[in-house]
Amino acid sequence: MRAVHLTAFGNPVECLEFVQIPEPPPPGPGQVLIGVEFSPINLNDLLVVRGTYPLRPSLPSIIGNEGVGRILAVGPGVQNVTVGDRVLTPLYGFAWAERIVVPAEGLFALPVDVDPRQLAMLTINPPTAALLLSEFVELAPGDWVVQNAANSGVGRAVIAFAKARGFKTINLVRRPELIDELKALGGDLVIVDTPEGLNLVKDALGTAAPRLAIDGVGGPSAATQINLLGRDSMLVAYSALGKAPIPVSSIALIFKRITVRGFFLSDPEHAAKIRPFVVEAAELVRSGRLYAPVAATYPLSAIKDAVAHVERGGKVLLDVGAG
Repeated sequence: MRAVHLTAFGNPVECLEFVQIPEPPPPGPGQVLIGVEFSPINLNDLLVVRGTYPLRPSLPSIIGNEGVGRILAVGPGVQNVTVGDRVLTPLYGFAWAERIVVPAEGLFALPVDVDPRQLAMLTINPPTAALLLSEFVELAPGDWVVQNAANSGVGRAVIAFAKARGFKTINLVRRPELIDELKALGGDLVIVDTPEGLNLVKDALGTAAPRLAIDGVGGPSAATQINLLGRDSMLVAYSALGKAPIPVSSIALIFKRITVRGFFLSDPEHAAKIRPFVVEAAELVRSGRLYAPVAATYPLSAIKDAVAHVERGGKVLLDVGAG
């Protein structure tokens, strides 16, 4: 059976290896066998490889934090899914293998008429977006939310969930060619993240001000969001794509009473809330309101090329079932 092994912690191109391993055992009570179809290579997967993520498997190990596949067999007592159902692999389910045995608890059948490549990306980014919108600031329809990294998987999901809830979004991007695309998906304001862009946002808002900023970049981009926030508002960081610290001025802390928080999907308080958001996200994908462009797909045997592509930029999926 084809799989990818993490052989050491370090450089992903060097430490991930295509391997042939034995088939998994038949599913036991409460378990299912999944034939994995697609799995994205996420930045958190690469953090696992580098040894800087809270998940640190014993080596060598299959990894892969999310994916989608078909149920091939069910163990005794399983009633929530059946053979042939398409399901998401569990979070941190080690999906970079052709077939995996996992607990059936929490699995559910996905819509049959949706691109499985889009479904493969539902387990992490959409619930992150939904929880960022629901857990930190009590928002009402018509309220503004500002985010950077708006073209990311989380950013696109923020737009979709916010639109469904009646919130308005300010979306900061790095490239002007993204503006029309994100507006078509429902972004209310889509602005290039520059000092001139900040002035455009202020002009568009008038006296209004967002109470929630969603930060995936840090550095000057986070400072732009803090500049836009109103009094008694909050910035929540969920990623550090820019790798620079978040600069929070004393003026913002004193006179705006800005709060800065962090978000991690795997914190225990979020566990029970994730599944409803994933179910909602599947319907958003089905309706076309949520879509994440895929730059390329690679077979497991090309894992080194796939990782190199991710590090250059672009969303990459592993076509796990491909020969």
